[in-house]
Amino acid sequence: MKSIQSSIRVDPEILSGTPVFDGTRVPVQTLMDYLKVGDRVDDFLDDFPTVSREQIAAVLDVAGEAVTRYARIA
Repeated sequence: MKSIQSSIRVDPEILSGTPVFDGTRVPVQTLMDYLKVGDRVDDFLDDFPTVSREQIAAVLDVAGEAVTRYARIA
């Protein structure tokens, strides 16, 4: 599995520093938007073939860890 460091890129020259999947111009927020409305990861991959399933897994792992940490302090 790819690490989060090799999955997300933040560069002021790419979409004004919006976090994107490394090697693409696809914002990470776009994945979150897909999932929020009930779309499947496979739908996202079909629409954004430059993003890998491994990159998505790394992002979701970090998101899950952030939620767990937040729940502990809330």
